Amino acid sequence: MLRTPADGTRLRILAWLGEPDTAGRGLTAGDVAACLGVPRTAALAHLRLLTSLGLLRLTGQDEDPRYHRDEIRLAEVTQLFEKGW
Repeated sequence: MLRTPADGTRLRILAWLGEPDTAGRGLTAGDVAACLGVPRTAALAHLRLLTSLGLLRLTGQDEDPRYHRDEIRLAEVTQLFEKGW
């Protein structure tokens, strides 16, 4: 979790998913790739890591699921860092 890229890509994804216009509908890997200007496979790598850490959750079972922030897990992680973990 602490191995965040120097350019803050994963933090940017989390921030984007927290914006009101994207929070409700979520984002696909294609959306993230287009926004970041990277191949879909690179976007998927970031999304899968964030999902495996429990920071994102998936909705939809189709070929292109949507990613959403897990606000409860994000609050727990934030609290850990605030306590000096």
